[in-house]
Amino acid sequence: MAHVAIDLERTSREAYSVPLSKINVSDPQLWVTNTHWPYFERLRREDPVHYCAESDYGPYWSVTKYKDILSVDTNHQVYSSESGLGGITIRDARPDFRLPMFIAMDPPKHDAQRKVVSPIVAPENLAKLEITIRERMQAILDSLPRNETFDWVDRVSIELTTQMLATLFDFPFHDRRKLTRWSDVATSLPMPGGIVETMEQREQELWECADYFATLWNQRINAEPGNDLISMMAHGDSTRNMPRNEFLGNLILLIVGGNDTTRNSISGGVLALNENPGEVKKLKANPDLIPNMVSEIIRWQTPLAHMRRTAIADTELGGKQIKKGDKVVMWYVSGNRDEEAIPRAGEFLIDRPRARQHLSFGFGIHRCVGNRLAELQLKIVWEELLKRGIIPEVVGEPERVYSNFVKGYATLPVRIAA
Repeated sequence: MAHVAIDLERTSREAYSVPLSKINVSDPQLWVTNTHWPYFERLRREDPVHYCAESDYGPYWSVTKYKDILSVDTNHQVYSSESGLGGITIRDARPDFRLPMFIAMDPPKHDAQRKVVSPIVAPENLAKLEITIRERMQAILDSLPRNETFDWVDRVSIELTTQMLATLFDFPFHDRRKLTRWSDVATSLPMPGGIVETMEQREQELWECADYFATLWNQRINAEPGNDLISMMAHGDSTRNMPRNEFLGNLILLIVGGNDTTRNSISGGVLALNENPGEVKKLKANPDLIPNMVSEIIRWQTPLAHMRRTAIADTELGGKQIKKGDKVVMWYVSGNRDEEAIPRAGEFLIDRPRARQHLSFGFGIHRCVGNRLAELQLKIVWEELLKRGIIPEVVGEPERVYSNFVKGYATLPVRIAA
């Protein structure tokens, strides 16, 4: 991995030589090359609430310190998530393709819609799901090849989370990879040779998603209320009469929230342990560290790099004057590396004290509704791997996703010894 170290040196020089005002951490190129770290390090040190005047997404504020992110995330009275104002990503929705979803709403509508789907992750339901997740993980692991290179993302991370999502939606199991595709399409930036080439292609595929789910919806709305997400929404007071774009918006939210983030943490955990062999020794010596390690993996990976808000009043943050209408981006990925809030934040430590004190799930009213399910899936992945004495060996560079929102992996080549 020597070439990576040299690269980081060069990137670090670049990050500290560019004028502060010119730093633009939203450039997807920084994310696909994994070279954003020194830019955030510099912003935390020199300009924790940083104004970027020019980017592909227009001007925006970068909030990079843990405590400042917390104060934005927990103040929905000033910092709005409303899709009509721009929503939750640095990329504004096109006015003619706006997808309201409860994460991109303010109270009271947000609270009412969130309440409809939250029973799916209630403790008694998680207890039932645990048995299913474990059986599936066992089947997936037992099917993996030995002594040959394969793609961990495809064979394990996507497979487990997509099976889980199909269960939550009660979605036709044979079509479950459609969910993966729609998730990727929803979060990707159009580019030649990319997941989607144009915005038009992206929108067309997402409407196909809406049409597919509309068929399921019509079946469920005419049946007794069931214990799946579609049935819950079809029978929920605040969700049964959603316009088509809001229907699609909430579907995309549940698809991305239900698989993308967990998928990338499953891959990120394998990579983190490969890069930190000392932690593997700790894990083998004490498997009871798994739940704590899961939290550390989620912090270390930070599967969603940012969340965006729009100021709905003039305000002050970190000594800076934020104007009504300004775009404010909370970089969770930076807050999770803030040494002031998290001691030794630059290290991956599976026995870290207070490991759950990370920003990856957000805070306040928009805190991830499925956080316990994500943790449960990761816990089972590592329990089943350890039972078999398997720590997959990473045998090549991961291919990272071209996105400044989803911090994830397109491929991760691994090998499991016989």
